[in-house]
Amino acid sequence: MGPIDYLVVEFPGNRMTGEGFPLLVDLVDRGLIRILDLTFIRKDADGSVTGLEIGDLTGDGELDLAVFEGASSGLLGQDDLVEAAAALEPGNSAGVLIYENLWAAPFAAALRRGGAELVASGRIPVPAVLAALDAAETAP
Repeated sequence: MGPIDYLVVEFPGNRMTGEGFPLLVDLVDRGLIRILDLTFIRKDADGSVTGLEIGDLTGDGELDLAVFEGASSGLLGQDDLVEAAAALEPGNSAGVLIYENLWAAPFAAALRRGGAELVASGRIPVPAVLAALDAAETAP
């Protein structure tokens, strides 16, 4: 098994263009990731939170993410959704995604077979990387 990550992606004003969906499908089709859980939530102006159906996010009657319908491993629980919703601004929605990094599975398995243990992990935010690169370019 590869490393498991999660994302909570907020859509201000509940505006989902769908531009990222084909790229997500491509990652799955190329065997780079495996979707374990995918759900969408909306936080109304009064702070109440509701789940959105994956099949038709825009409400136009056309299936938007039917390919991911039913993606539920059970890892994503109600407590997780409450925590994700706490990060949202009222009037916005979010996609909550849990995925396995299949690309890293052989590497991780080899390390485990060799007795290695992961003792730290993290992610550097893109804005921090860009700021560091800008600073390096302007340094004398």
